[in-house]
Amino acid sequence: MQRVTLINLGCVRNLVDAQAILGSLELRGGRVVPLNQAETVIINTCGFIRDAKQESIDMILDVIDLKKAGKIKRIIVAGCLSQRYAGELQQEFPEVDAFVGVPDLARDRVLAQVRLTPSYMAYVKICESCFNHCAFCIIPRIKGAFKSRSMESIVQEVQELDRQGVKELNIIGQDVTAYGLDLYREKKLAALLEKLCAAADQIRWIRLLYLFPSHITDHLLEVIARQTRICKYIDVPFQHVSDKILQAMNRTISAEQTWNLVERIRRKIPGVKIRSAFIVGLPGEGDREFQELMDFVRAARLDRVGVFTYSPEEGTPAATFSDQVPDDVKESRREALMQLQQEISLENHEKMIGQDLEVLIEEYDESQGLYIGRSPFDAPDVDGVTYVRSEANLAPGDFVTVRIEEAYEYDLLGELQRRGKREEGKGKRIV
Repeated sequence: MQRVTLINLGCVRNLVDAQAILGSLELRGGRVVPLNQAETVIINTCGFIRDAKQESIDMILDVIDLKKAGKIKRIIVAGCLSQRYAGELQQEFPEVDAFVGVPDLARDRVLAQVRLTPSYMAYVKICESCFNHCAFCIIPRIKGAFKSRSMESIVQEVQELDRQGVKELNIIGQDVTAYGLDLYREKKLAALLEKLCAAADQIRWIRLLYLFPSHITDHLLEVIARQTRICKYIDVPFQHVSDKILQAMNRTISAEQTWNLVERIRRKIPGVKIRSAFIVGLPGEGDREFQELMDFVRAARLDRVGVFTYSPEEGTPAATFSDQVPDDVKESRREALMQLQQEISLENHEKMIGQDLEVLIEEYDESQGLYIGRSPFDAPDVDGVTYVRSEANLAPGDFVTVRIEEAYEYDLLGELQRRGKREEGKGKRIV
């Protein structure tokens, strides 16, 4: 029986792949163990942008040192970096025993998995790759053609997670709004969500990650608004709002359409929180185009914003564009946009003082004497948290009502008002 550990790098989609890799190994007699007990180390790499590639290379070098020291016997490198650069990596790292690419998305069955998430939370990948071919993105070159899973396999997986007591379900894919276009010849995300809401009993929150702006339909927004299990949280990466840059990005949406979409989301889903991401420094972005982006963020007052500097990736059209922006200009623009969003986020949060908010408890911070949780408006790892004062003992996975008392740029602090009905009398203090 082989003792295996897996080091996962990159996004949550990689995490789902890692769970499937470990599930397959267990079916073949492998045993998942901590690193200090492992014979074989699998590194699930990311190759999306320059920094992610460097992190993957650094990790490979660290694990090679363990092999040279006799602490492990085998190294397997998997994932996006291996898929993209297998030949080069084999020459560069002869100490690695095998290079394997990205696991194929199983269309009609539920793969065995070793869960790497807390017991109360899970990710379900419903599709792989995308149709959009943005000029800056290498994903279609790595992942291949867009592919959806069957509704039946997704419902089956979600029902099993529901039986296991999962309370927060995060639906993921490069573009979940395109779900079904390949398999059913039409967008089927809204129909899938209706099925999942009907099939689940214990699951309380269903969150969508991520929605491509030009694929969002009124029907989808109406389903999100109507279904109480679906978090009123729209994660829609706009990437930019200058028409010049949007066209260069091949984003198939204009500045005016972006504004209309923000207004439509807020009109269709009362109380919704909108998260977006932007790229600064794409070739051709001058002061005027950056100012358009700043003006949009200032006026739109989005709830959550991530800002990334453009990374030229070989094999993408944008890498060949002229007018590349210097790195120091990219960084200064990123800092300016993030500073603006911090001010907006603080003002948005201050409006929540005095309101009651549902919070999912995740841990206890003994040094501060506070519980830490997330609201339905905060996705795992990327958004802020809510700190909770409570004399009652709480446990991971408890849902509680919290009255907000203090607001910060990214986080909130409040006092426990009551525990959810399913959690009453159940909590144990987390230590």
